[in-house]
Amino acid sequence: MRAAWYEKRGAARDVLVVGELPDPNPGEGEVRIRLAVSGISPGDVKKRSGWQGAPMPYPRVIPHSDGAGVIDAVGLRVSEDRLGQRVWCYGAQSYRPFGTAAEMVVVPVTLAVRLLASSAGSSELEMAEQAACLGIAGITAHRAIFADGPVAGKTVLVHGAAGGVGSIAVQLARWDGAQTIAIVRDPSQRNAVAALGANHVFVASDPDLVGQIRQVAPDGVHRIAEVDFASHIELDAAVIAVGGVISSYYSSQDRPEIPYWQLGFADVTLRLLGSDDFPPSIKDSAARELTYALAVGALRVKVATRLSLEEIASAHELVERGVGGRVVIDLARQGAALG
Repeated sequence: MRAAWYEKRGAARDVLVVGELPDPNPGEGEVRIRLAVSGISPGDVKKRSGWQGAPMPYPRVIPHSDGAGVIDAVGLRVSEDRLGQRVWCYGAQSYRPFGTAAEMVVVPVTLAVRLLASSAGSSELEMAEQAACLGIAGITAHRAIFADGPVAGKTVLVHGAAGGVGSIAVQLARWDGAQTIAIVRDPSQRNAVAALGANHVFVASDPDLVGQIRQVAPDGVHRIAEVDFASHIELDAAVIAVGGVISSYYSSQDRPEIPYWQLGFADVTLRLLGSDDFPPSIKDSAARELTYALAVGALRVKVATRLSLEEIASAHELVERGVGGRVVIDLARQGAALG
């Protein structure tokens, strides 16, 4: 099979290799997916770059955890009824060496989620492309919004609402019936985020941001999906409702200071999220709800760029720079050689 891999960490063009590897075979409880699309998340490029100085976990790594395609082989104790199913997968390179940057991937059967037919007129390829972007970002967003129960009738604040996790969080919160307040980095992002269903969209640099939020949520916000705990905790403390929950999936500082008593007197719950380590039942439930939301048209992911496997270094560089949407690898596309 064609695949991309690295055997040391570093810059994309220095370490990524594209070539031929033996076709993988599923073991007990596993399925093999012939991939159509491989989705790239910021976490994938961080793993490759050696973020936080982590050592190589395996001698060779095929990157990317998320993808979509068709099951073409099953292992022992897996029903043959799954052969030919259109699926998306998550966690392919979570505590495993070989991810979705290849023509085939083997994953535990529980991580291969059956794709539903679209009731919103999307083609099979469009559904596969969308689903390949759901794993890390979608499950993280789902956990950030719903870890403490439904949000219907509540007010939800989403930081980084134009980003991969934030944009999904906005859509999920609105779909469940929450008043949704979205915070964007740049004024140019306001219209796109409003189109996702946000009731109110504010710019992070607004000097009266607390006042703006309090004007539409005078009793405070009940849930916060947080993209940078260290940078926003003072703001969050100023707008959180009594008994509210702050769910953070990133922090620009490893040991940030917090306004302890301000949060304590508001009986605030802090949730620090790491999607690789969510309990399996949580991931499974989130994956099923994300699949349904995608099928009925309640959830869409903006795909900014589609590249070939041979262009994977360029794809990683685009993710590192930020391109205003998701970057995916189209496994059927032939592109320029790596270099």
